[in-house]
Amino acid sequence: MNFSSFSEFIAMGNHGLYVWTSYGISLTVLVLNVTLPLMARRRYLQDEARRMRREDMK
Repeated sequence: MNFSSFSEFIAMGNHGLYVWTSYGISLTVLVLNVTLPLMARRRYLQDEARRMRREDMK
């Protein structure tokens, strides 16, 4: 598919809204699939460190 200008590329033959929204949603899902487990792991390690400190004080 050849586009004569950048604005035609963005418009994607009048399907641009669907195309770019799909790309945005896909990118968001991919980022969340990486970020959420990393955040959960960090939170788990912090909770375990807190628990270990509490047990050491007893």
